[in-house]
Parts: sequence; structure tokens; C-alpha cells
Amino acid sequence: MDFFDLYIKYEYAVAATQLTLAMLGMGATLTPGDFKEVVRDARAFSIGFVLQMLVVPLCAYGFIIGFSPIVGVAIGIAICAAIPGGTVSNIFTHFSRGHVALSIALTAVATLACLFTVPFVLELLIGDQLPGEVELPAGQIALEIFIFLLLPLAIGMLVLRLAPAIAPAFSIWSVRGSLFVILIIVVGALGAGRLDIEALGTNNFLLIIGFIGALAVISITVLRSFRLNWQDTAAINIEVVIRNTNLGLLIKASLFPAVVGVADPVGDLVLFTILLYGGAQLFMSPALIYFFRRQIAKS
Repeated sequence: MDFFDLYIKYEYAVAATQLTLAMLGMGATLTPGDFKEVVRDARAFSIGFVLQMLVVPLCAYGFIIGFSPIVGVAIGIAICAAIPGGTVSNIFTHFSRGHVALSIALTAVATLACLFTVPFVLELLIGDQLPGEVELPAGQIALEIFIFLLLPLAIGMLVLRLAPAIAPAFSIWSVRGSLFVILIIVVGALGAGRLDIEALGTNNFLLIIGFIGALAVISITVLRSFRLNWQDTAAINIEVVIRNTNLGLLIKASLFPAVVGVADPVGDLVLFTILLYGGAQLFMSPALIYFFRRQIAKS
């Protein structure tokens, strides 16, 4: 059995490891005090949280209904909309000179809430689009979120609390490990023929990019309509655009487990969509950072 067959056989374990490492790294940067921003800046937090939990899924629903992408892409977009913002958003908010404490509070609370919101949003968006042999195991997804996302997050916070001297290095190496495992996922999926550019097609590629752009434009429009300052706008907008695709990869592996020698075109397109979203959001982030730095400097 070669490397690519091994990857397919253990894809779920690889995805679980990748998410666990990412959340350990995130947890080692959080303290209970980071949650105080929820109370300190309740208006901005509430607007950002509603955007995350309501507006993002509604935008995904509009793209799925309005453009009728192929099933695998529709499921991938739904997963990207259901998962919370990612920890990278806190770094990008810092680079943009936005409200970092607000960004951290939104990431932390949305991550906790996703235990309940992810299965609910997925059922609403794609419950009727899953292939007949695939069921949406809400209980299993919630359990996986607890084991591989919330528990490592708590362990990382405990490391920071009990051993603050080693926490920065622990966080850095956990994140580096997570990035290395993502590389394994990309290489393994490519080598196994799971990432088929021709099957994705130009239209679906542009649709995924358009979805990211729509999230950025809609969220800025909503935030400015509430007259939030540019620091808060930057934090919330980046939180909306930068999704925790680490969790998305685990959900894909859970819904569409890869089997050696068995083709799964729908599952492969789901994987491709999530990886493409993750890559595109990083590619587009310098433009967001530049834009917000200019606006904040003017204000």
C-alpha cells in the first residue's frame, strides 16, 4: 500500500489530527479574560455574532439556490458557511490595526456555539442535497466538534494557565503541525486523484471566489449601516470572511469517508471546495488588510 492509499485509508484520522493541533494552538493564546469583550463591547459583538450565525448562512443559501452549483460544491459552500471564523482572523485583524480583542471574543464564542449551530445550519442548507446513501449525523458531528475542537481548545487554555512560559512555543508548534498536516491532505488528495480541476470547472471555481467576495462586501455594508467604527468593522468583517476550514475538513471526512479503490466524486468536490475556500481566503486577505489599514488611518 503506497502513501496515497494510506492517506485515503486514514483520511479521517489525518483531518482529526489537523483540527486538534490547530485548536491546541489557538487555545494556548486564549484566557478567560478574552471573553470579557462580549460584555465590554456588547453592541459590536452582537452585530458580529449575528452576521456570523445568520447572515453568512443566508448568503450561502442564496448562492446555492441562485446559482445551482453541482452537489459537491453546494455541500462544500454550506460547510464553509456553517463553521465559525478561524483563529487566523485574529492575526489578520492585528495586521489591519482592527479591534483585536473583539476579533478574539468573536472567534472564541462562535467556536463554543458551533457545537450546536453547525449541525443545525448544515441540516437547513444541505439536508435535502446529500446523496441518498449519506446521512447528516447531527449527534456525531456535535460529538466530533466537542472532542476535536472544544476539548483541545480547553487543553490549550490550560497550558497557558499552568505553564505560561512554554505556551507561546506550544502554540507555534501546534499551529505549524496543523499546517504540515494540511500539506499532507493536499498532497495526499492530489496524488490520489481526489482534486479534479476539470470536474470542478471554471464556473464553480468562480462561484466559490464570488461567495468569499460576497461575504466581504455584504458584511462591510451591514456594519457601516450600523455606523460601527472602522476598527470594529475590520475585526468583524475579517472574522466573517476567514472561516475555520480546519473544522470543515473534519466534517467532510466524517460525511464522506474516503475508501481505497472506491470513487467518490461528490466527496472529492466537497474536499476541493473547502481547500479552495481556505486557499482563496488567505490569498485575498492582503487586500482586506490593506483596505482596512487605509480606512483606519483616515478615521
